[in-house]
Parts: sequence; structure tokens; C-alpha cells
Amino acid sequence: MNHTTGTDAITKLPVVEAAAAVLTAGGIEKSFRRGTWPISHHQQVLRGVDLTLQPGEVVGLVGENGSGKSTIMKILVGELAPDAGTVVRSGVLGYCPQQPVVYERLTCDEHLELFARAYRMAHEAERRARRDLYEALRFERYAGTRADRLSGGTLAKLNLTLAMLADPQVLLLDEPYAGFDWDTYLKFWDLMARRRDDGRSVLIISHFVADEHRFDRIVKLCDGRLCEGQYGGQGVPSDDRSP
Repeated sequence: MNHTTGTDAITKLPVVEAAAAVLTAGGIEKSFRRGTWPISHHQQVLRGVDLTLQPGEVVGLVGENGSGKSTIMKILVGELAPDAGTVVRSGVLGYCPQQPVVYERLTCDEHLELFARAYRMAHEAERRARRDLYEALRFERYAGTRADRLSGGTLAKLNLTLAMLADPQVLLLDEPYAGFDWDTYLKFWDLMARRRDDGRSVLIISHFVADEHRFDRIVKLCDGRLCEGQYGGQGVPSDDRSP
């Protein structure tokens, strides 16, 4: 579920390593048991992932399907425990999972009210954030629509809105623009640019990146580790301008 968390650490890293960073991960390992007994085995997915996210930085994380992108994201937000390694988080964190986790019978407005209370937002801050995000993503007309009656694209807008509602210092997005039309895709990047200008940080994972110039840097999962400077960008699909 989309959520925020205050300063949190699985294990404290030395201050010198994480002083300027808003998110630091070191030596993250994770394996999963595959198959059924007696022929089951452990498959190593992450083999020592190291990642640092600085203030005011937009970072892309790419990799093939099944490479472990969602696994590392779940570890970064604390949804999944690593087998080894450390994670240090600083400030409020917002999480937009790949699959929206919403309440089918609640409307968009009711979701925003519920999450605002969970974030302990003041009424004026919640009202302002609601207005701005509805306007930015252009789905205010669905404010009173139940989640189970939303299209895939509008549900993706709600998913992103819930992650951004409390204006977190760190925003972690797992395939956030899947289902967006081209117009919404561009507005998404306007929002990310404003966050960067405000000193906020964003980590976006995707199986492809259409616009490399919008990122400060892009890292790739290579055999269970992150490797910077080795991304070859697949670009926009040839049959569609939308992401």
C-alpha cells in the first residue's frame, strides 16, 4: 500500500556514509525459494545492491522483467526484509507500488481523506494537496467515483496521488506511468521536475525509459547488482508514443 514513514533504519550506517543522502542501501541481498519439495531451491535475486539517493535527484532504475526491480523497491520501503545488507531512510517517504492497493468501495475523495488522516496532515494542507494533484493529473471529475469503477489509467493517477499526498522528501515509484496517456505522461514529468526544484528526491523503476534526459542518472540491475553508466535506453515503443 502507498505509505509514508519517518526516519527509519534497518541498521545504522556510519554517519560519514549517509550524511548527505536521503536514502542509502548497502550490500542488499535477497533470495527466494523456488519450486516444491523435494526439488525446491533458492534463487538469488539480489547479490549486493548498493544505492544512494541524494536530495533533489531523480534517479531511474531499469532492468529486465524478473531482474528484481520490485524486490529492491519493497526492501527500500520496508515492505520486505533483506537477507543481508542495510537500509537507512531519512525524512518522510512516499511509495507508489506497481499494482495499486486501494479499497474498491471507496471513492477517490475518500481515499485522499483516509490517507491524509493516516499521514496526520492538517486539513488545510490536505485540501491544498488534493486540489493541486487533481488539477495536475486532471482527474477531479472522478473525485466521487469508487475505485472499482475507475479505468486503469485513472486508477494509476489515484495510486500516484496517494504516494505524493503528504509531499514526501523521498518518492519511490514502481512503474508509475504504466497506463498513462501521453498528455498525463508529460504532466507526470512536470510534477517530478517541480519536486527536483524543491529539493525532493525521486527513484523511478521501469522496464524501459523513454526520456533519459529527464533523469539525473540511470542505474541498471546487472546480475543482481546495480551498475551505473551501463544503461542503453530502449526508448519509446515504436507503435505508440505513450509510455
